[in-house]
Amino acid sequence: MDQSIIFFFASIIVIAALLFFLICITKRGSKHLDVEKYRVKWLSVEQQLKKDEISSYHLSVLNADKLVDQALRERGIKGQTMGERMKNSVNLFSDRNGIWTAHKLRNKIAHETDARVTYDEARLALGNFKKALKDLGAI
Repeated sequence: MDQSIIFFFASIIVIAALLFFLICITKRGSKHLDVEKYRVKWLSVEQQLKKDEISSYHLSVLNADKLVDQALRERGIKGQTMGERMKNSVNLFSDRNGIWTAHKLRNKIAHETDARVTYDEARLALGNFKKALKDLGAI
């Protein structure tokens, strides 16, 4: 009789531990991203950048940054801001400096009213954002 009670409680503990483990895993968010959705969005961002339209430089960098941030959130990376999410996922990026440089350019555009960005700077930033999306498994 004592063995059956011990077995019963041990079974309850094992089941509770498994449930806790499953809850922890699913709470972190999806690890797999919808690659096709991200490819379509990325192509749209790349097509926004036009050499003869200066305003497109800002828009394409801002939208590329948003797309990387969306991928970070969907991957379940914790953080209140994109900067925090990037810090929490530093090991995922093959070019940490590149993604930080691109994000800093985004911040410059977003926070400085007189921000000037060249076509080459925008292209370089987009290349870094694209590499980050690849690293995250989005494209």
